[in-house]
Amino acid sequence: MSARPADLRRTLWSSEKPAWLFVFAPVILSNLFAGRVKVEQTKYKDFEKCYRMTNGGVELIATSSVGPRVIHFGFVGQQNLFGAAPGITVDVGDDQWKIYGGHRLWHSPEMNPRSYSPDNKPVKAEVDGSTLRLTQDTETMTGIQKEMTITLDEKSNRVEVMHRLTNRGVWPVTLAAWALTVMNKDGTAIVPIPQGDPDDLLPNWTMTLWPYTDLADPRVHWGTKFFTLTQDPDRSTRFKIGLQAQDGWVAYARNNQLFVKTFAHETGVAYPDGGCSLEIFTNDDILEVESLSPLVELGPGKELEHIEVWYLFDTVSVGKDDASIDATVRKLVETARAGE
Repeated sequence: MSARPADLRRTLWSSEKPAWLFVFAPVILSNLFAGRVKVEQTKYKDFEKCYRMTNGGVELIATSSVGPRVIHFGFVGQQNLFGAAPGITVDVGDDQWKIYGGHRLWHSPEMNPRSYSPDNKPVKAEVDGSTLRLTQDTETMTGIQKEMTITLDEKSNRVEVMHRLTNRGVWPVTLAAWALTVMNKDGTAIVPIPQGDPDDLLPNWTMTLWPYTDLADPRVHWGTKFFTLTQDPDRSTRFKIGLQAQDGWVAYARNNQLFVKTFAHETGVAYPDGGCSLEIFTNDDILEVESLSPLVELGPGKELEHIEVWYLFDTVSVGKDDASIDATVRKLVETARAGE
């Protein structure tokens, strides 16, 4: 999103951490799960019709009142790592697009009005065991139909989200699937910087900046292996950055809990916005972590799928320096991926 997010000043970013914490955290988490997934219809805040999915350890709430949107993700009875932003709207003709918050599906490249096709109507919801499928009516403005298929693992903190775009129109459309997650305020995004052979003569990755982005912004901390971007409710200026995310993951830390999304990064293909498979946006309202698929020419009746896998980790304290992130966040991501 380029419409509006911001820095963090919390004790979350601690330079000291117990030596045992990151070895045993995944084991502690596994004891929380009941071994089956329960899906029930419920009301959540202003959304009348929602579906709560839980395995006893983590819970996810998606609404079929609008969207599709996933509006809550966290450990049972604890903080929502996803954020709400009811005040962010964009006028589209006589209608209005609303961000609502949480996780949504767009198609890239971004442009108005195409990207901001209003999705304020109910969507079709189907439950099949531990899977919830949300299907939007075809967008009248674009001829594109959006669908999310959400599967919660029975015995772990893992969620798979399959995003599908279907061209219901009569001509080909060049686009990429764009999966955007609004995170709760006062947290920090952690992004791995692609590494390469220092003796190579040619560049190995690219970074994309938006006209309003200031690389000296105090919300950004630049390292050698990672950079972090914090959300600051008191800083209204916008910041957005995109990159070739060759590691295929991004994390968000808030109140000693960690959200991780993983995705495929393909080489030798075209991505939107100068080659971005990952984009991060922030201002005073939100911080978004956004993964993108390669650009394709989607013919009539054809589908494009883009998969993210989400993880949650509890009791995670991490510093901003490369060594701390390497030893904690990267280690958790690699351990989780090894179990797939």
